[in-house]
Amino acid sequence: MNVRYANEDEIKRWDELLVANADGGNVFQSTEVAETKRKNGWTPRYVILEDMAITVLEKSVPLLGNYWYLPKGPGVHDISNLKAAVESLKPFAADNSVFCIKIEPELLDDPSIHESLTNIGLHKTPPVQPNASTVLIDLSSSVDEIMAGLNQKGRHAIRRGERDGVTTKAVDLTDGSMRQMFDLLNETAAGRFESSVRPFEYYKKFWTSLAKNGHGQLFFAYVDQHLVAGAFCMLLGTKGLYKDGASVRERTVYGASHLLQWHAIHWMKAHGALVYDFCGAPHSSVIGDESHPFYGIGRFKTSFNKHVTDYIGCYDIPVNTTKYAIWQKIGQRLAVSLSYRIKHRQWF
Repeated sequence: MNVRYANEDEIKRWDELLVANADGGNVFQSTEVAETKRKNGWTPRYVILEDMAITVLEKSVPLLGNYWYLPKGPGVHDISNLKAAVESLKPFAADNSVFCIKIEPELLDDPSIHESLTNIGLHKTPPVQPNASTVLIDLSSSVDEIMAGLNQKGRHAIRRGERDGVTTKAVDLTDGSMRQMFDLLNETAAGRFESSVRPFEYYKKFWTSLAKNGHGQLFFAYVDQHLVAGAFCMLLGTKGLYKDGASVRERTVYGASHLLQWHAIHWMKAHGALVYDFCGAPHSSVIGDESHPFYGIGRFKTSFNKHVTDYIGCYDIPVNTTKYAIWQKIGQRLAVSLSYRIKHRQWF
C-alpha cells in the first residue's frame, strides 16, 4: 500500500477526505483539533495511505526519535484493513525517524481482535481519548422516534426539566461565554478531577477553531436566568460528539443537563448528524459499579441509552523495538512527568 504525506491541496480539503474514510471520519482527526495541539508540543502531519486520510500528531523525544499518535485512527472498518495499514505504516514511519506509533481505531471490542494485534507485535495501552467506551444515540430516525427510543429515565428527566422552567440555547462564542463555560468546568472538576482541566487559552483556541468552521457549538442551560449547565459539542460529517460538559454542583432543578443534551441532539440532527456520541463512559463490564470514579457520568449517559459501546482502545506499534523498550521502561514515565511539572501541560 502506498503511503505518503498529503499535498497542499489535500490538506485544504482534509476534513472532506476524512469523511470519505471507511469509518466516516472523526472530529478528533480534524485539522482544527490537530492544529490546536501545536500549543501542547505536537506537530500535525497529514498522511495518505492509498485512499485513506490519516491525521498524525508527532512529538520529538530526545535520544529516541519521533513519536506518532493517530487520534481515533487509522479510519478502518475491520481488522484485516487495520493489519494492512499497520504493515504499510511501519516502514514509512521508520523512514521518518519514528520509534513508536500509537493507534486508536474505532473497532468494536472483541477478544479475537486483541489476539490478532498482539500476534503481530502490537502492545495494548491505556486509552487517550475518553470514548474508548461510550454511549451512542442513533439520530437516523425522526425526533419523535428518537425521544421514544430513549431510556425511560432520560425521557422523564427531559420532560421534568421542561415542566420546571429550564431553558436552553445555543450560545455564540465570546470571551464572556467561554469564561462562563471554563468556570463551570472548574467547578465540576473541583475536588475530584482538577488535573483534567486544561488552561483557559487551550479551550479558547479549541472551541473557537471548531465553531468557526461549523464543527462546534456551545450550549447553555438556565434556571431563572441563572446558568446551571454547559456543553460544547462537535460535529464532523454524520458524527456528532459531546466533548466538554459541566454543571453547577448545587442542583437547582432536576433535568437541566438532560434537557441541554436534548437541545444538542436537535442541533446535531439539524446539521446532518446520524449518530451522537456521548464521549465516554465506564466499560460495559463495570458500568454498574458504584465505586468506579466515573460511575456518576456513566449513570447520566446511560439514562439516554442503556447500551454501552466498547471499542478496542489504544495500541502501540513498536517501529524500533530497542527504543520502544526504553520508552516503555522509563522514557514515557519521564516524558509525562516532565511535561506536567516543567511545562505545566498534559503529554497528550
